[in-house]
Amino acid sequence: MSLKEKAKAIWNDESAQGATEYILILVAVVTVAFIFKNQIKSFVEGRLSNLGSGLGNFNVEGG
Repeated sequence: MSLKEKAKAIWNDESAQGATEYILILVAVVTVAFIFKNQIKSFVEGRLSNLGSGLGNFNVEGG
């Protein structure tokens, strides 16, 4: 196999393409999460607060 044929085979090999796409998607998600971290934090804190107050109002009577 000549060097030109090896280079062409490597160029046409797409086995790592899926991994690269997953890495790029992960980078995009992390970037968006980093940009909106304060909004995400306040949203989650608000939901947890609502959940806590809802559980505080939950009363189970024994008997």
